[in-house]
Amino acid sequence: MYGFTLHRVAGTNVPLRDFLMTDCGISRKMLTQIKQGGLILVNGEPRTVRYDISEGDDVTVHFPVEQPAETMVRSSRPLTILFEDDYLLAVDKPAGIATIPSRLHPDDTLANAVLGYYERNGLQSAIHVINRLDRDTSGVVLFAKYAYVHHQFSELQQTGGLSRTYLALVEGEVSPQTIDAPIGRAPDSIMERIVTADGQHAVTHILEAEPHEAYTALTIALETGRTHQIRVHLRHIGHPLLGDTMYGGKTVLDRHALHSASATFCHPMTGERLVIEATYPHDFRLEV
Repeated sequence: MYGFTLHRVAGTNVPLRDFLMTDCGISRKMLTQIKQGGLILVNGEPRTVRYDISEGDDVTVHFPVEQPAETMVRSSRPLTILFEDDYLLAVDKPAGIATIPSRLHPDDTLANAVLGYYERNGLQSAIHVINRLDRDTSGVVLFAKYAYVHHQFSELQQTGGLSRTYLALVEGEVSPQTIDAPIGRAPDSIMERIVTADGQHAVTHILEAEPHEAYTALTIALETGRTHQIRVHLRHIGHPLLGDTMYGGKTVLDRHALHSASATFCHPMTGERLVIEATYPHDFRLEV
């Protein structure tokens, strides 16, 4: 089991169940799992969820041990670790591997490598991906080590507390701008997306644009997180990513020129403000 301690600082007596669900964001399903295989302590003493807690009480929750899927393969692929603590692992994903297993890529993904890393270091946990990247996108990927931590990061994302920037190389000259165009699935395609009036709301901010002789290097932030959003929006304005053959880019690179450069957030478990960065990829140093 793993646990964390929360300090009740104000308010009248409340049932422990209400404190855990309302103040701590523990779902009803997760609370059931805790009751079945975990432990709840108030001031060091085991208590049921019906117990009333008071101002100043220390509540410690021990979650059940998590088990990864039995069919998930542990990979020995090395990781480039950007940050790690008791709750979070941040790695620099190389281009050319998928983030999570799929039918086409069942065992040599970043998630398989992380699971192998967990096992080699004695950590019992399932895989909880906070942000996925396309197979050919490189850069920062965050993994929560436990389901509760993953839930806290999901809440953070929904309130805009997790911001990420991307580097992109595109054809032609582009100026900083905001692209607000809905995105949906292309007809007769499982993967491809298009800008379409009946699609999902999607907003991309081009924050900086650095012109080069044959391309422009962009710094981009996402307001929403739709599938292929940056790639679709850049094609929509007539400046596809270099190397992005699905969306009309020139084959200057062996992959599309998109890199998850940074993730900035206030750590939901420790309160620390973190800026996690992945170095500029070598294949972006173009002479075209």
